[in-house]
Amino acid sequence: MILSVSRRTDIPAFYGEWFLNRLKEGFVLVRNPVNPKQVSRIALNRETVDCIVFWTKNPRNFMEHLKELKDYPFYFQFTLNGYGVEMEPGIPDKTKWMIPLFQELSRQIGKDRNIWRYDPVLISEQYSLEWHIHKFEEMAAALEGYTDRVVISFLDLYRKIQKKLAHMGVRTLTEEEIVSFAEASGKAARKHGMEIVTCAEKYTQRYNLSRFGIRPGSCVDYRLVEKVIGMDISVDKDKNQRPECGCAASIDIGAYDTCPNGCVYCYANKSEMDVKQKMDKYSPWASLLCSELDAYDRVNDRKTESCVQAQLSLFSSRHL
Repeated sequence: MILSVSRRTDIPAFYGEWFLNRLKEGFVLVRNPVNPKQVSRIALNRETVDCIVFWTKNPRNFMEHLKELKDYPFYFQFTLNGYGVEMEPGIPDKTKWMIPLFQELSRQIGKDRNIWRYDPVLISEQYSLEWHIHKFEEMAAALEGYTDRVVISFLDLYRKIQKKLAHMGVRTLTEEEIVSFAEASGKAARKHGMEIVTCAEKYTQRYNLSRFGIRPGSCVDYRLVEKVIGMDISVDKDKNQRPECGCAASIDIGAYDTCPNGCVYCYANKSEMDVKQKMDKYSPWASLLCSELDAYDRVNDRKTESCVQAQLSLFSSRHL
């Protein structure tokens, strides 16, 4: 299986000790986000975990523990954009702290396993199209040689965040703005030696972004997993994501309403109060993240197995 750590919260930033303890103990419990009383017990061992995909905006606290993952193949999805504290209050200064951190992570794990996410692209009075074009070029130059791929994604106005973003004057991009940003970012990515792809973007085909060297991408990318582990895998498309999402099936072990980064565009938190209440229950030794079992929970073993098929051939058509 491919383990997602995690779309729902920033585990490397805040819950790294908990995750490492789960690996050591050999299992994790995860609540069903739709029906929280249903709990899955997921075995964690090298025989079933083919690759770990980490999602983070700040892996600083986790990086000192990377040696403890020596038995597990992994790669990082590192979200890094230019927004300030009014948009991302929990993220340190990008130029002073986060770009150097991205560079250091790449030196430790290799640029092919550190994916840059410029996500989401949104427009406001402070963050204009011109600002994004300038900031993307500036960051691409700083990250040249430290990553092979950049993933771009445009803002999705989920219902739970619409009112908050409207109050801040935030909006989605127009067709003309999408095309203009795609053209500029595609040029900048190529200039600085990066492949550029979109994340779950219906716009890629609608606006023919391939003319700018941009292809539809996937965050949980079976081809990248194959490259990281050196073997072919057989895995279905993830049916639990949006229809336009191209990600391979994975098992996510995170929990919603547990990320204190406080990004105003985030769909994973209901409110600061919900996050605080969940985090008050956090224990690095617990089987569940920021939660405890009660008498009404139903725990079932989830079937997990390796996706590996065979050793990669030098002439495999699926080798990156």
